[in-house]
Amino acid sequence: MEGEEAKKVEVIQNPAASYKHGAGPIIVKLLIDSSVNVVLVGELGPGSSALLEQHNMTMIRLEPGISVSEAIKKVSWTTINIKI
Repeated sequence: MEGEEAKKVEVIQNPAASYKHGAGPIIVKLLIDSSVNVVLVGELGPGSSALLEQHNMTMIRLEPGISVSEAIKKVSWTTINIKI
């Protein structure tokens, strides 16, 4: 982040997106391994939410189906405490 502008945004494809159950911990591990500190999400289960909290990741919930570019525009970046 530089001021209110995101300098690095990376979209990570969910390798477990086709799973009926248990996808959350898989993607959380990928996020942890990728040193992610802010996650924009449409939907998130309680287990995944707890794992993200345990790893001090900031979760920003947005309405499902929103595009990445719109999500980034909607977020008030100045209210997020990001540890770099």
